[in-house]
Amino acid sequence: MVTRNLFCVLSVVFCSFSFYGQSVSGTLKNSDGTSVVLYGYKNFETYAIDSTVTAEGGEFELNFKAKDYGMGYLQPAEGKPLVLILADEKVVLEGEAVNLLESVELAEGSQNMAFLKFGKEHPKRENALSAWRYLNQLYTDDTTFSDQSTPRDAIGAEMKRLKEEDEGFITSLPEDSYVRWFLPLRRLLGSVASVAQYKPEAIPETREGLRAIDYTDERLYKSGLLKEAVENHIWFIENSSGSLDEVFADLNRSIDIVLDQLKEDNVKFNLITQRFFEVLEKRSLFTSSEYLSKRLLEGDCGCLNPMFEKQLQKYGKMAQGATAPDIEFSEFTYFPEGVKAKALSEIEADYYLVVFAAGWCPHCNEALPKVAEYYPELKAKNIEVVLVSLDESAQDFANFAAPFPFISTTDYQKWESLPAQDYQVFSTPSYFMLDHKRTILQKLSSVEHLKSWVEYRIAD
Repeated sequence: MVTRNLFCVLSVVFCSFSFYGQSVSGTLKNSDGTSVVLYGYKNFETYAIDSTVTAEGGEFELNFKAKDYGMGYLQPAEGKPLVLILADEKVVLEGEAVNLLESVELAEGSQNMAFLKFGKEHPKRENALSAWRYLNQLYTDDTTFSDQSTPRDAIGAEMKRLKEEDEGFITSLPEDSYVRWFLPLRRLLGSVASVAQYKPEAIPETREGLRAIDYTDERLYKSGLLKEAVENHIWFIENSSGSLDEVFADLNRSIDIVLDQLKEDNVKFNLITQRFFEVLEKRSLFTSSEYLSKRLLEGDCGCLNPMFEKQLQKYGKMAQGATAPDIEFSEFTYFPEGVKAKALSEIEADYYLVVFAAGWCPHCNEALPKVAEYYPELKAKNIEVVLVSLDESAQDFANFAAPFPFISTTDYQKWESLPAQDYQVFSTPSYFMLDHKRTILQKLSSVEHLKSWVEYRIAD
């Protein structure tokens, strides 16, 4: 019998498809009459596979089919989910109660047992490797130890052994098993933060590993890893590629690779490109979201979802170099003393900084006071600031915007606000730098980006 807290292991095992159903069953002694639901993953979502209520004595059985193979989890009416592996095998659990995870044991399910073994041993090897890496650097760089070749060689040998042990476990698994595919991907996606921050020597290999993810592979869409595959890819490049120009160059290269992979599958093409676009926008990586939008619209495959295509067409009108729509000021507008105008176009300035923000947005409450503090320097360069608030009530708008020294306007329509719709705003705060003709010069990602752009682009 293998004992393991299944919730602690984020795991998936899959083997060759079967036409016969399988089951998750067991006895949870102190869980009579407890509702439990078995969930699976599809694309970016979860779905209910089967549900039941435990019988007297805590016995239960839930069924799943080949189409459900991948990651699954049991969700009791109360308590945390219990992560499981849905594969071509029966899974049998024994324990005191479904909400007492430490009591649950895996009594049957060989593929689950193999995966749990790796889940128990791999973190120990990773912890040991971290310690050896530190010592290796110490014995390499510190003059106190750098002349000690014997311990340095021993450290290197142990690091090599630990890595080979990890790889050996994976290569010992059946070649056609899902777990053999899954483990390297789970390890890759779990490593991006530590590589970006502490292992610069591993950055090129990790970047290429992320680019090598096969988005045409059906296994990915049942793994529960699809969201991480997209988001960690973008996060890693943003945080490991050096200058902003290098970040965008690397992101655009990744976009090209993904688009080329998916051009023969319309469903996956729309699913993945739309998520890439959303994440790029959310992270204010506008140069690459514009690049993706342009590539999609210029493609001749005719495979874009009509709603997504319409969104991109509207978004393209807000690309760098386009003319931004005018903004009419509603009756709910704060003007600095001596300023009055009906629209953005009536404000006399060489440049306009249009900011979309709201009092309900935590980042806005941090950023907008910084913009207000920077405002005198902006005014000195003849840059006027216009805040378009997405607040929904007069009180919220007043609490948020009244203290600021620049123009603030709203129509209380939140995301349905006409300026937000016209400017294709998907997140707050969003910043647009325009010239006096309302030509879009730059979409800015932060106040720091604003300051560096102004310093670089606008002479005193």
